[in-house]
Amino acid sequence: MEITATELKNRFGKYLDISRVEPVIVEKTGRKAAVLLSYEEYKRLTEMEDAYWAQKALGAEQEGYAGTKKSLDFLKEKHA
Repeated sequence: MEITATELKNRFGKYLDISRVEPVIVEKTGRKAAVLLSYEEYKRLTEMEDAYWAQKALGAEQEGYAGTKKSLDFLKEKHA
């Protein structure tokens, strides 16, 4: 569902209820500016993103990533 910022301002409660079942895209001055979505959907998306980055970190660790401190120490030694 897409609405204008003015429509959201005038009927916030209505669109808050709608956002519980589907995202509400808000346009301002003719361009998409924001999305109103349920807390459950927000939580699901952030958990998915956290899992993605955790998997990336695990992969980097398994490939031999030394970590920030060890990397900085190594660079300091090379340039000393």
